Amino acid sequence: MKKSTAIEKELFTDIDQLLSTRPMPLETGIRRLPNGMLQVSVRTDLHGCSGRMVNWWFTFFETTQHIKWWHPHDHVLHGGWDQYWKRNENYIGATIHATESLGSIPPVPATIRFHHPAEVFNPHLLEVAYARNEVSAAVYARIGFGKDTPLDADGDPLDGYMFHILRDTPWGCVLRSRFYLGAAATDPQHAVPDETGLQLMVHCYSEFSYLSRFLPSLYYAENKNGDSAPLPW
Repeated sequence: MKKSTAIEKELFTDIDQLLSTRPMPLETGIRRLPNGMLQVSVRTDLHGCSGRMVNWWFTFFETTQHIKWWHPHDHVLHGGWDQYWKRNENYIGATIHATESLGSIPPVPATIRFHHPAEVFNPHLLEVAYARNEVSAAVYARIGFGKDTPLDADGDPLDGYMFHILRDTPWGCVLRSRFYLGAAATDPQHAVPDETGLQLMVHCYSEFSYLSRFLPSLYYAENKNGDSAPLPW
């Protein structure tokens, strides 16, 4: 399992709060960190969905059509997964390339490499959160932007970090998303202005709201886990 870097240890001192059901000081909004990076937080309610469904979605989508279902306006092109992605089985360790816009911000290529969340979250607290049904899925990735996004020696994008933490409820599930932007910039405040964070906030809320409207039917029709769809009548 990959060890945290110095910047990650500085950034993620309070990351385990995402595993708690308690309200957070910033559920949706942006804040500038002491090192100049931008934190973007988004809370989205996914009615009729579950963490298991959302986790499965990352093992399912593989075409431009699929990601346009996810966000008909901002998602432009699915550039492909690498060999570590296995449909209906695995996305941990896999890298995806895509092109997408953030509202009024024109489309740019994006590189996203997924990691096991225990690399960042306290493994014991993560395990306990799952056991208590306080977390039903956790997605963690390194992210980069631009045609020639910088990568480290392990192939991880250096621009930032992305988290999606889900908790099931009687009506569906709650999604807490968090992004840290500007990790590779010498002047993050200039490289990643507040407006970028605000546009990302709207983008994230919108894409998961769109996803919640079709994911249950797709999951019950396509997944291989043997789950049966509840009958509406």
